[in-house]
Amino acid sequence: MSASGQEAFEYGFLLQINEEAALEAALNDYLTTRSYLAGFSPSQADQKAFKRLYRPPDPQHVHALRWHRHITALQQDLSPQSSSKGKRVQPQWSPPAGSDVPRLHLYNSLTRAKEPFVPQNGKKITWYSCGPTVYDASHMGHARSYISFDILRRILRDYFMYDVFYCMNITDIDDKIIKRARQNYLLDQYKEKQPQPAQILQDVLIARVPFQARLLSTTDPDKKQMLQRLDAAITAALQPLQAAMENKAAEEVVEPLAQTLLDTSKDLLSDWLDSQFGSEVKDNSIFSILPTFWEGEYHKDMKALNVLPPDVLTRVSEYVPEIVEFVKKIVSNGYGYESNGSVYFNTAKFDASPQHSYAKLVPEAVGDQKALQEGEGDLSISADRLSEKKSPNDFALWKTSKPGEPSWDSPWGKGRPGWHIECSAMAGSILGESMDIHGGGCDLRFPHHDNELAQSEAFFENDYWVRYFLHTGHLTIAGCKMSKSLKNFITIKEALAKNTARQLRLAFLMHSWKDTLDYSPNTMESAIQCEKFLNEFFLNVKDILRAPTDITSQFEKWEAAEVELNNGFYIKKSAIHKALCDNIDTRTAMEEMRQLVGQCNSYTASKKNAKLRPNRMLMESIAVYLTNILKIFGAIEGSEPIGFPVGGKGQNVELESTVMPFLTVLSEFREEVRNISKQQKVMELLELCDSVRDDTLPELGVRLEDHEGLPTVVKLVDKETLMKEKDEKKKLDEEKQRKKAEAAKKKEEQEMAKLEKMKIPPGKMFLPETDKYSKFDETGFPTHDVEGKELSKGQAKKLRKLLDAQEKLHNEYLSSKNGN
Repeated sequence: MSASGQEAFEYGFLLQINEEAALEAALNDYLTTRSYLAGFSPSQADQKAFKRLYRPPDPQHVHALRWHRHITALQQDLSPQSSSKGKRVQPQWSPPAGSDVPRLHLYNSLTRAKEPFVPQNGKKITWYSCGPTVYDASHMGHARSYISFDILRRILRDYFMYDVFYCMNITDIDDKIIKRARQNYLLDQYKEKQPQPAQILQDVLIARVPFQARLLSTTDPDKKQMLQRLDAAITAALQPLQAAMENKAAEEVVEPLAQTLLDTSKDLLSDWLDSQFGSEVKDNSIFSILPTFWEGEYHKDMKALNVLPPDVLTRVSEYVPEIVEFVKKIVSNGYGYESNGSVYFNTAKFDASPQHSYAKLVPEAVGDQKALQEGEGDLSISADRLSEKKSPNDFALWKTSKPGEPSWDSPWGKGRPGWHIECSAMAGSILGESMDIHGGGCDLRFPHHDNELAQSEAFFENDYWVRYFLHTGHLTIAGCKMSKSLKNFITIKEALAKNTARQLRLAFLMHSWKDTLDYSPNTMESAIQCEKFLNEFFLNVKDILRAPTDITSQFEKWEAAEVELNNGFYIKKSAIHKALCDNIDTRTAMEEMRQLVGQCNSYTASKKNAKLRPNRMLMESIAVYLTNILKIFGAIEGSEPIGFPVGGKGQNVELESTVMPFLTVLSEFREEVRNISKQQKVMELLELCDSVRDDTLPELGVRLEDHEGLPTVVKLVDKETLMKEKDEKKKLDEEKQRKKAEAAKKKEEQEMAKLEKMKIPPGKMFLPETDKYSKFDETGFPTHDVEGKELSKGQAKKLRKLLDAQEKLHNEYLSSKNGN
């Protein structure tokens, strides 16, 4: 049967049976495996089969008989004569119109637009991110990418419920690493020889010649400024040593000056030593010791920042055989060529292929030789190397190793991988011919990522190696570009010494992941205030939930205020979801969360003013939701259902449940003592209660908040935060006292000045003012100005008023004196 009147079952074969008993049996057999008691009206097949039966089926055919009765009843209900009271059919139902549900879009650098996100394989996401080149400490520029991608990864996994497979590389073979390892090694050797001050001075002066030539030829304003700062520092260290040696100063004077020059000139000196002796370095172990150390430091930094480790970590040094095979395949596919032991990618041939396109990300950068040479590395841009290429736009897949460089066997001789090929080979080995997401900093778009795309699509002979390219924005320091090469970077450890990992993450969450983020005191202060704002809300909700209640009393009647807050809650949840669907816009999501907390605070304040408790279940629902969102963002660790952890990792739940009963008893006892003290005016006890609140408990990480007419609020807060609050309160009180003392002193000075003025008799008031007046009458009143001119009537009138006022003051003084 069907609501639409169309045939629900294939009854056609039944209509071919003429004998009624056989029809009943066949119909019963058919209905044994079919549903026949649903629908609003008989279908055409029902009606045709029903008409062929002249009486109800025999009772032995149970299903056919039940069907016959059902069709009979439906026909009676549908007849015009049937009574409305006897209807057995349901009324027509219409589904709601519904509304459009936001769909996740991500900004794809391949199109420079927000695109609907569609993984290639259901809910699984394959993701490759470019990791660090480990030759120095990780800095906040690195954190910009790694925290941002950690946030995106967590949201895709825990909010949108995708199965994210995250792969990241460690670049431990690279021109920068080779050069830095050699420089460190040669500088250490130089220091071990304990050169004399004269030798240090001579070597620095020699090394300074090529350095200053480089300074003169540098056109990049940021690099030039960095080199100028270094040159100024060297000059400042050179001059005292030169003067001391010219004056034949004592050894104890010269030695410290020489050491200062050596420390100041280490970059300049190590660069010069490498140019002189780098090719003679034979100890290949130095090329692994340096990256191994800095990789370890990187992992420590990521753990401190609460960045999830990758599912797979690949190191270039472990994938050299795969890289060689990758290069061989590119050559055999016709997109690579060998030249003097190196192998280069033929960009022109690749771009000429109908199925390929070179520089998909930044096509306008093709031919940018500065960017291309930076991509090749400092050790690979000599004139002889550049001349090996068929085109300046070609780039190295495999580099023949020069003396002083590590090397591996290959069909083209001893050599090492190019920079770009490393990621292609490693990602291809793990993720195959195509991945859903590739991520990195925006500075890697060209040439690194464009060259990765070209190599990989040349290897796999496809044009879809990456479906979505995500690039994080730059990080600036107080508006200035930051980079290792400019030596103006802040390490992650330095940043964590100033702010917590949560505060750094909140700062990132409050900005778009793809735009420039300015790391500055203002940025961090906004993050600190955001954390404080949220934390106070969570602490207030915890206090509400600690109020004693039985299992039924927790369900309270909702009034208009609760309905209004709940409606606002769902509006904000919808807005947060919409923001996360819109390119994972955490900035807007955080603002919506802030507004939701603001609504809760207004609701709580109105209840407090009315001496009522807020609805605990509604407040709990909102607090749990916000906590879960912050957990998804990676801003909260641990299993505590509400708020930020207290007392370090793993201690929060235990700490709350253990100490809160005791603190509640203490708070209630203190409140009773305060009430009795107020009634009996025992001020000493009140002061002791205040001291417990202001001095004793903050040292233990406990804050008490007294509210007139309401129970004292108990909050567990980090001791550090409370100590900071205490110091700020102390400073404010001291400032208040200072201003009060200044005002009192000023008032006293004014009173003294007024008293001194009152002592002057009116006749002597103007006599000292010889700079204004030259003649006075017998009462001491001025008659002529300093130039001998007689005062006008207007001037005399003004002076007379002053004289009258002084006479009044003086009389007051005399009266008070006589009275005393």
